[in-house]
Amino acid sequence: MSSVVFLRAVNVGGTNRCQPAQIAKQLAKFGVVNIGAVGTFVVREDVTESALRAAIANKLPFKCEIMICLARDIINLASKDHFSGQPSGLNIMRFVSVAAKRIRGGTRSDLHQTSKIKPQTSQLALNLPSHGDWLVKIIAIEGRFVLGLYRRQMKAISYLGKIEKFLGVAATTRSWNTIQKVAKILKQGPQN
Repeated sequence: MSSVVFLRAVNVGGTNRCQPAQIAKQLAKFGVVNIGAVGTFVVREDVTESALRAAIANKLPFKCEIMICLARDIINLASKDHFSGQPSGLNIMRFVSVAAKRIRGGTRSDLHQTSKIKPQTSQLALNLPSHGDWLVKIIAIEGRFVLGLYRRQMKAISYLGKIEKFLGVAATTRSWNTIQKVAKILKQGPQN
């Protein structure tokens, strides 16, 4: 079955530099398709997670977390309208953080039990900061996927970095647009 790979902390802030497009070419035997510059790959061939993880790690000049998800999980995630009724606009970005493993309980109601921050309302799992106007807002957790919004402000980036601290597991963040693009490629099926 096809899979999707997310590399954590690649090509961010001048550290952990690599060329994802080159890695995809080097792993062409797995049908790897590069998505963007931060280490997101669609893997079209049926390859074991351990073989895929080893092949990608071998191509990186540094160590990093490698999150591998089944294609069907990404397609299922993208098929739902998670952001209905949420604020939107040019200054609000939709995101998904992919955790290295399933988050305890895997539901948004469990998040406040695993973090020190209590939700502001029963509708929300987490607002950062927890008082005043939010910069990062987590709206749902599905298995190992954390869905949310952030405001386009420099300070919001520091709060995005705190998500994994609150979850207690390594995570990497992608825009919702990236997730939709990945799902579209997966739905196209294998390329001959």
